[in-house]
Amino acid sequence: MDYKKSNKVERKSLVSLSVYNCGAQKCPPSYVWGPGVRDHYLIHYIVSGKGTFCAEDVQYPLEAGDCFLARPGQKIWYRADIRSPWEYVWVGFAGADAAAIVTATDFSPEEPVLKALPYGAELQERLLAVSAAYGNTFAHSIAMTGALYSALSVLVAHSHKEDLPMGRDVVLTRRAISYIDGHYALNISVDDIAGFVGLSRSQLFRLFRDNLNTSPKQYLENYRAQRACLLLKETDLPIRVISASVGIEDATYFSKLFKKAVGVSPIRYREEQTKTQEPS
Repeated sequence: MDYKKSNKVERKSLVSLSVYNCGAQKCPPSYVWGPGVRDHYLIHYIVSGKGTFCAEDVQYPLEAGDCFLARPGQKIWYRADIRSPWEYVWVGFAGADAAAIVTATDFSPEEPVLKALPYGAELQERLLAVSAAYGNTFAHSIAMTGALYSALSVLVAHSHKEDLPMGRDVVLTRRAISYIDGHYALNISVDDIAGFVGLSRSQLFRLFRDNLNTSPKQYLENYRAQRACLLLKETDLPIRVISASVGIEDATYFSKLFKKAVGVSPIRYREEQTKTQEPS
């Protein structure tokens, strides 16, 4: 019997590694996703059946025990077999650690599939654990990220690559994120981040684009919005105080930035969180 259990994470709270979506599906014959582009990494492990994954116009026939990886910004599609449609489990993720972890696996831009994994049952179990931890609270984010690290560790542990030192881009990206984490409550700008890391503004933009699939400005705004979400949910501080607490003195500008990042105004967000916390 066909089924689909899909969980989409509405608010990503962690910058090192965050789950974007996860789930499991037994596809109907010829079920297809795409062509399309994701803004995050996406791993599928095939539990049973057959199908085809296509990345950048190269097609890969796959079956039970195989695994495929889609990368951010990559044109992909995947389709279930007409006679023996596949069943798979998946997780989508992104974050500062994502590129370094994926690089340490046997996946590569030239080879986005792994065939006949001898550790497939273990990988499947750990991917399902990500879905089991699903939720949209901060605690759920921590639990899902922990389960995701555990799942990815299986791929890294069984990789045929030797341990490699972190590349320059990974080091610089982490340094920039660390600066944002420690200074977002101050009135910092993209120029401040670039200066701390030792790059020009254009170099910093390319670093974030290539490693985080976003701009430094957008990352900083989203980071401040994420921290504001926690304050709105866990305190009764006025909006203007929360605005100042995340480094934005102009409360009106803060409200515009927050709505752009989260989808609702700070007041509406607090109201929604209050309702979900009320006993039924």
